Amino acid sequence: MSLRQYEYALAVAEHGSVTAAAELLHVAQPSVSQQIRGLERELGVKLFARTPTGLVPTVVGRAFLREAEVAVSASRRARATARAGADDLVGELVVVVQMGFGTWQLPGALGALRRRFPRLEVTVFEEPSSAEMERLGRRGVVDLALMAKCDQSPADAHHLGDEEFVVVLGAGHRLLAADRVELRDLEGEPWVRFDHDSALDGVLLAVLRDNGLTPTTVARVSQTATAVRWAAHGLGATLVPASAVPRDQEHLARPVFPAVSQPVIAVVRHDAGPAETALLELLHQETWSKSPSFSSVS
Repeated sequence: MSLRQYEYALAVAEHGSVTAAAELLHVAQPSVSQQIRGLERELGVKLFARTPTGLVPTVVGRAFLREAEVAVSASRRARATARAGADDLVGELVVVVQMGFGTWQLPGALGALRRRFPRLEVTVFEEPSSAEMERLGRRGVVDLALMAKCDQSPADAHHLGDEEFVVVLGAGHRLLAADRVELRDLEGEPWVRFDHDSALDGVLLAVLRDNGLTPTTVARVSQTATAVRWAAHGLGATLVPASAVPRDQEHLARPVFPAVSQPVIAVVRHDAGPAETALLELLHQETWSKSPSFSSVS
């Protein structure tokens, strides 16, 4: 058995077909089929079952794939560690970030990381769902996760700072005259919300309910940039982390009262290598606070 066979099997399991796996891996379809058949012969078990919706792992296949995923991840980290020198680090770093958090801070930290280790390959995924973030962490495919703290956050998570939430209003909105918007003054305001499974939508809904407000939803979006843009055009208000507001639209954002904030944490894999450690250090050096251009009152 080889790590290549493991990678092929994992790709087939993720995408449900040999064709899709081959496209992802940039190899010919017969090559993937041959490797999977060879792996099944060597193991003496059937890893996949063909169904109307595609290939799905068998019970034995699921157990095997869990271990294969660990082996592939460990191999990647071992290569990176072995090649790490004082000024050279070669390998791959996989980062997942919860949508809306660290919008200013993460690019700065990643830029400094790339300048320090120019041969390091960094892949970043943005994920709106807290449940999916947890699933990715359990699968062991993420090197570092950046997210808001929640009840399920691990005890060894690293607290980076707090993200303050702001309300974004349309140009000319009456409440923009204030330095800080009282949530009760948003009674009857239409809202641009996020997808149902988004952590940001959970924050918005909890804040409104805690303040006795019933949201009137005019739109649901998947990205913070879209929510801010639509709110700026007067479609409805939205509530987002301060760092998610683009610089050219900060004049339409206001802190709220009672204040809304969430701790931001970094979760690093238990067997963290030099790349994860370096990125964590750089994230700690970033400023985790609201934009200085947002006005507020004491």
